[in-house]
Amino acid sequence: MRVSETKPLQVLAVGEVLWDIFEGRELLGGAALNFCANIVRLGGDAVLVSAVGDDERGREVLRAMEKLGLSSQCVDVTKQANTGTAVVSKLSHGESGFVIPRPAAFDCVSVDLLSAVERWPEQIDWIYFGTLLPCTRAAEDLVVGLLQKYPNARALYDLNLRTGHWNFDLVQRLSQRANMMKLNLNEAQTLARLSGTPPEEFHLGTFCRRWSSTYSIDTLCITLGDEGCFIYNGGDSAYFRGFPIRVHDTVGAGDAFAAAFLYGYSEGWPMADVARLANAAGAVVASRAGATPLWSYEDCTDLIEQGTRTA
Repeated sequence: MRVSETKPLQVLAVGEVLWDIFEGRELLGGAALNFCANIVRLGGDAVLVSAVGDDERGREVLRAMEKLGLSSQCVDVTKQANTGTAVVSKLSHGESGFVIPRPAAFDCVSVDLLSAVERWPEQIDWIYFGTLLPCTRAAEDLVVGLLQKYPNARALYDLNLRTGHWNFDLVQRLSQRANMMKLNLNEAQTLARLSGTPPEEFHLGTFCRRWSSTYSIDTLCITLGDEGCFIYNGGDSAYFRGFPIRVHDTVGAGDAFAAAFLYGYSEGWPMADVARLANAAGAVVASRAGATPLWSYEDCTDLIEQGTRTA
C-alpha cells in the first residue's frame, strides 16, 4: 500500500453535521462530516453539503472545520433550527446508541442549494450519503439532484440506520442510487429480515449477492467490529480480519472505515489491501476519543505491520 501521487480523490458528501454529547462532554460529529475529515486525512479533497444553526454550536462547527482542513462553502447557516446534537450511549453489544432531536439545522439543507453554481466543485469522483438526512423528502431530492448534477460520479451509500430516523422504503430507494454500500452486521441482518429472510436462514454471502443483484450495487462492505469486515465485490466475497485494540468509543469508527475503504478502492489496490487499510483506520479511531480524533495514514500502516508480525 502506498499514498497516491496522482490527482487527489474528489468527494462530495451530503449529510448531517452535529455535536456528539457524551455524559455532558461535546465532540464534533455527524457521519458525513466525519467521513470528509477522514478523506482529508488520507490526502483527498472533500466538500461537505450540510447546514448549521445560527448559534454558538454552529459557529464552533465552522471553526472546527477550518482546523480540519474542510471547506464550509456548501454548509449553510440557518435560523430555522438549532445546530444538530446526538446524545451518545453505549449499548450492550459494544456499539453506540444515539438520540438525535429533529428537526435540526442539517434538516434545512435544501435542493435550492443547487442553484448556487459557484459553490460547487467542477469535478467529483464520488458522492457520499447516508440515511439520516434523506429521511425528509426535500433532503432526498437534494441527494438525487447532486447525483444528476454529477452524472459521472459514483455513489457511496453509508447506511448508518438510527432508531426512529429511517424506513425500509427509503433504504430501498437510496440503494437504487448506490454503486457502493457500507453497513454493519446488525443492519445487514435487519435488511435481510425486512426482505423476507428468516433470521435463522441469514447468511452474509447470500444477503450481499441478493442485495447487489436487486439494486445493481457493485460493492458491499459489512463491518464486523473487532472481527474485521466482509466484502462483496463484483461477485467475489471474502472475510478480512480486524485488529485487536483497546476501544475508547466506537463513534466515528465506521466513518473512518468507509473513507479508508473508498480511498484504497479508488486507488485500484488489491481488495485485501483495501480492507486491511479500512479495518486499521476504523480500529485507530475506535481507540481514541470522539468521532474526529487526530490520526494519520502512518498510524494505520503501523497497526497493519504490528498485526502482520503477531499473526
